[in-house]
Amino acid sequence: MKPGKLTDQKQAADSSSVPRRSLMLTLLGSDVGTLLALAIVISFFAVSDYWLNGQNGSFLTVRNLRVVLNNTSTVAVAALGMTIIIIAGGIDLSAGTAMTLSATVMAYSLKNNYPIGVAVLLTLGCGVLCGLLNGFLISTLRIVPFIVTLGTMTLFLGLGKILADESTIFPSREQIPDWVGNLCSTRPPDLIGGVWPNLPLGVYLTIFLAICVWVILRYTVFGRYVFALGSNEATARLCGVNIPWMKTSVYSLAGLFVGFGGMYRFGLLKIGNPVEGLGMELKFIAAVVIGGGSLNGGRGSVIGTLAGAAIMGVIQSGCDQLEIPNPFQDIIIGAIIIIAVIMDRIRQVKLSAS
Repeated sequence: MKPGKLTDQKQAADSSSVPRRSLMLTLLGSDVGTLLALAIVISFFAVSDYWLNGQNGSFLTVRNLRVVLNNTSTVAVAALGMTIIIIAGGIDLSAGTAMTLSATVMAYSLKNNYPIGVAVLLTLGCGVLCGLLNGFLISTLRIVPFIVTLGTMTLFLGLGKILADESTIFPSREQIPDWVGNLCSTRPPDLIGGVWPNLPLGVYLTIFLAICVWVILRYTVFGRYVFALGSNEATARLCGVNIPWMKTSVYSLAGLFVGFGGMYRFGLLKIGNPVEGLGMELKFIAAVVIGGGSLNGGRGSVIGTLAGAAIMGVIQSGCDQLEIPNPFQDIIIGAIIIIAVIMDRIRQVKLSAS
């Protein structure tokens, strides 16, 4: 065989391996670190639980798996919308109260015997309208999102109180459809057919929605504009991106996921209480930041957000199994968020230096 032909074949073999490596980088990319952190957290609590409780430990059980995935999905579904916002260089402090406003709308609709289809549309529509208002104010007034959403956070809280007549809405069990009740349910049995974990319906819905967001961000013009907007708004404007329209669209789309979060919240508690969403927005933001999202914009991923939400769910479950008081759980999660922000800052400095 001639040397030239051998070289050509070697180059062809090397080039044929590039798509496979690129596919792995496309699917995981910088999320490898977050997934590794998730594995480390799971291993730590699994070993600790076995060391302290022996065979009686319940961390590595199907029951606990169901609880962790349920808690993860209730945070992750709204965090998917927050992912889009943070990639675009924004922030939403009103997501928590907007979510419980949506849950209150669903409770009100079912309490007044609206058809379930109408109740769902009103719930999701409420989330979209909250996001639309945020996007409109941010894009037209040109005020930083932090200030705008800080104001709408209280506004949505007030609207929820008015709708609930400054109380809590309690639909009867007969007024709640079975699939809504099972959206975040971890009732027995733990296994289906003795083999497959009996996961809540909300877990599967979250996976479906996550795939949709991943496709949008990865393969659509809108997704490319989202990254461009967060990376450099001035450059995006010069490239022909309609900035006001994009910001309004980003917050409206994120509002849709807040509406889904409202459905999850109602499915979990079976009530409409406008005030119990205060502070929930911090969990959504934390899931994105822990998952590698940058508060400076232009960086974030669906897989990272899911892993970030899972890390918080595992920490909560692990601390409960080890009987670690709740304040220490908050300290641990807060420390992880600070570390994630520091790492992102170091990354930004390195990029600027290069």
